[in-house]
Amino acid sequence: MIFGATGDLAHRKLFPSLYRLHKKGRLSERFAVLGVARRSLTQEEFRESVKKSISSALGEHAELEDFVSHFYYQSHDVTDSGSYIQLRELANQLDEQYSLEGNRLFYLAMAPEFFGTIGDHLKSDGLTDTTGYKRLVIEKPFGHDFESAQELNTRLRQAFAEEEIYRIDHYLGKAMVQNIQVIRFANALFEPLWNNRYISNIQVTSSETLGVEERGRYYENSGALRDMVQNHMMQMVALLAMEPPIKLNTDEIRSEKVRALRSLRPLEKHEVNDYFVRGQYKEGLINSERVPGYREEPNVDPDSNTETFVAGKLVIDNFRWAGVPFYIRTGKRLGSKSTKIVVQFKDIPMNLYYNTEETLSPNLLVIHIQPEEGITLHLNAKKIGAGMKTTPVKLSSASKSEDRMNTPEAYEKLLYDSMMGDATNFTHWDEVALSWKFVDTISSVWETQKEPSFPNYGAGSDGPRVAEKLLEKDGHYWWPVENLDIDNC
Repeated sequence: MIFGATGDLAHRKLFPSLYRLHKKGRLSERFAVLGVARRSLTQEEFRESVKKSISSALGEHAELEDFVSHFYYQSHDVTDSGSYIQLRELANQLDEQYSLEGNRLFYLAMAPEFFGTIGDHLKSDGLTDTTGYKRLVIEKPFGHDFESAQELNTRLRQAFAEEEIYRIDHYLGKAMVQNIQVIRFANALFEPLWNNRYISNIQVTSSETLGVEERGRYYENSGALRDMVQNHMMQMVALLAMEPPIKLNTDEIRSEKVRALRSLRPLEKHEVNDYFVRGQYKEGLINSERVPGYREEPNVDPDSNTETFVAGKLVIDNFRWAGVPFYIRTGKRLGSKSTKIVVQFKDIPMNLYYNTEETLSPNLLVIHIQPEEGITLHLNAKKIGAGMKTTPVKLSSASKSEDRMNTPEAYEKLLYDSMMGDATNFTHWDEVALSWKFVDTISSVWETQKEPSFPNYGAGSDGPRVAEKLLEKDGHYWWPVENLDIDNC
C-alpha cells in the first residue's frame, strides 16, 4: 500500500522501481499494489498515470498492461476511520485474489505530519491484524528534532515493532555506499591501514547544482543541516568509522554503526561555530545560465537565515580514530553535482624523492558515489624519462557506459530489501536518535544567531570561504571534487 500514490515520489521513483523489479523477475505474479491518496481517481485513471510515470522515467512500454493490472486505487482521507475500514476490506479482497498470505507493506510517501496519524489508524482500524508480515516503510524527515522524532517513534511503535519499521535513507541504497563495507572488509590492502596510524583525514562531500526551487516552504523549516547532515552524511560517516562486525547481518552491522555514532564527540554550544560553518547561496551562473539566490526563491523569506550549505568537522573518540578528523560538506547551487568520499593517507615518514621542484602527492582512496560510481586509488610513480622524478598516477574502477545504465536505482534495491525483510540498509531508531541529538546542538545555536554574512557564496561556486578556513586551521584543505572525477583519471 502506497500512501501518497499520486505524489511526486511515487511517480518518479516507486512505480519505475517496482516495474524494474517486475522485469527482472523479482516480483512473482502474486503481487498487488494498492495506491492510496486524497485525489478522486478511477481505477483506469490511476493505472494510466502509473503507465505514464514508467514510460517517462524509463522510456519503456513493454509488458506495461500486465504490470499495471496489479494496481488498484482508493481515494482516502488519512484522518477518517471510515476510509481505513474500506481500505481494509479492499486489502482483504486482494489478499484472497492474489494469495498474498496476509503479507502487507505500508509505504508512507507523503507529508511527514501524517506519519503518526496513519500509524495510529492502521492499528486501530485493523489493517495490521494480518496473518502474514506487516512492515512500515517511512520516508525522511523522521521528526524535526530529537523530541519530535522520539514522539513519532513512540506512536509508530504502538502499531509496529522496531524490526517492522523501515526508515528509508535512499543514500543507503546507492551501490557505492553499500560498497564501503566491501572495500573495507574484503581487502587486506585497506583494513589494516584503516586507522589513525595511516589515515590523515577523511572528507565526505555531497554537492548539488540545483537550488531549492519549489521546495522553499519545506526548506525554510529544514535547511541543509536537517535535510542532509542528520541523515545522509551521518550515515556515510558511520559506515566509514564503524568497527568490523562479527557477522554481515542486519543486527551486527547496525550495532557497529550505533557504536560509531556513540563515539562521536558531542559539541558544547560554545564550540559549534569552531567545528561547523554554514552558507547561503546568492545569484550566480549554473551551466552558463543565471539563477536566483536563495532569498529570491518561491516561498522563501527575503531575510531568511536558513543555511543551504554546511561544512563541519566530526571527531570520533575511540581507539581507532583518535586524532583523525572527519570533514563533511553539503550544499545547494554549487559548481558540480557530486557525492564523493576522499580518504587521505598520511605522508611517508621521510620523503626520499624530495627536491626543490616537487613534493610527493598524498595517497588518496576516492569512493565515487554519484553521478559516476566507482573507486580511484591515487599513487605516485616514476615519471617517464631520465632521473627519478615522480608523477601522480590513478588506478580506477568505474561503473560506466552500458554497465552504468544497468546500475540498479537506490529505491529499487530498498523496495526489494523491504519485501525480503532485510533491514540492513535502513536506519535503526538508535541511529536516528543519536544523529538528532548531535545535530540539535548545532541547530539550537544557529537558530538564535542571525548570520550577518548571508548570502555568502555565489551559485556555481565551491561554497563559502569559511568552509576553506575550517580545514586550513588544521593544516588541511578540501580536495576539489571536479579534479577527482573518474573521467579525469
